[in-house]
Order: sequence, then C-alpha cells, then structure tokens
Amino acid sequence: MENTIKVERAILGLTQDDLAKRIGVSRQTINSIEANRYVPSTVLSLKLSLVFNKPVNDFFKLSDKD
Repeated sequence: MENTIKVERAILGLTQDDLAKRIGVSRQTINSIEANRYVPSTVLSLKLSLVFNKPVNDFFKLSDKD
C-alpha cells in the first residue's frame, strides 16, 4: 500500500507529533505509516480521514504488490 500522509500533513502544516496527538498515537507510529512500514487499522485510517477532511482512498492507495 502506498500513502500520501506526509503530503497531507504538510498541506495542513502539521508535524508528525501534531498529527499523532490529534489521532491518539505516537510520533513513531506516524513515521512508520509514512515510511510504509506500518499499515494502520481501519479506526486509525478513519481518524486520519477526519483530520484531513478527505476520504481514506484519497491518501491510501493499493500498490501492485497488494
């Protein structure tokens, strides 16, 4: 899976720590999601959707490997 979390976060002017606090995870979790080392749960994905005010499919995409 690919994502544009870093881009969406930058558009809102948020640091990894800011975003982590908004959705109730650690900064390391945000870092791992951005680096594609961690696939977030449905709940975390929906929380990100609320922060970004966009559907989940706008910032998470299936890759050919999926």
